[in-house]
Amino acid sequence: MDIRKDVAREIARRYCRLEPASIEILATLLIPMKFNRGDIVLNAGEECTCMYYVERGMVRQFYHKNGKDVTEHFSFEGGIVMCIESLLKHVPSQITIEALETTHLFALPRKALFAAIDSCAELGILYRKITEHALISSQHHADSQRFENAQERYERLMREKPEIILRAPMIHVASFLQMTPETLSRVRAVVEKSSREK
Repeated sequence: MDIRKDVAREIARRYCRLEPASIEILATLLIPMKFNRGDIVLNAGEECTCMYYVERGMVRQFYHKNGKDVTEHFSFEGGIVMCIESLLKHVPSQITIEALETTHLFALPRKALFAAIDSCAELGILYRKITEHALISSQHHADSQRFENAQERYERLMREKPEIILRAPMIHVASFLQMTPETLSRVRAVVEKSSREK
C-alpha cells in the first residue's frame, strides 16, 4: 500500500491538492501494472476504462492511417495516459497504447473513481483537473502541427519534452512531429549546427 500512497501523493502534487483522507481513498483505487517493451496496454477496438499514471517508463499512443502507424502522444514518468474519447463516451478506442520501455503503470479505473467521487468531492475535482490537462495538452500539440514549421515543432519538443527525443525511437518522434524520418534527420542537423555556432 505504501507505493500506492506515494503515487497518490504524487498525482495530487501534480494535478490537484488533496487532503490526507482523499489521498488514502485514491491510493486504494490504484492498480499496479507492469509492461515490457513492445507490450500493448490497450488495443484499438477495446474500451478504455482506466486512466494510467506512469510511475516509471514510457508509452506512446498511436493509430493506423494509410498503412502506417501515426504516433499521437507520448507519456513518461509523472504523466497520465488515457484514450479520452473512449473513456468519456464508453466507446471502443481508435488509439492503441504501447509500452516503449519496461513500464510501471498504476491504473485508475473509471468505475471505481466515479463511485469514490460520490463520497469524496475532492476526487471529482482531481478528475476534472486531469481531463482538463489532457485536453489542453492535446490542443497545444494540434496547434503546433497547424501553425509551426518542421524546425519549430522539433525545437518546441526539445524545449518542452526533451525526454522524448532522448528515449523514444526516432521513427516514432518523426511521426509525432508529422514529418518523415529523413526530414527529422535534416532538421536535427540544422538545429545542432546552429547550436554549435552560438
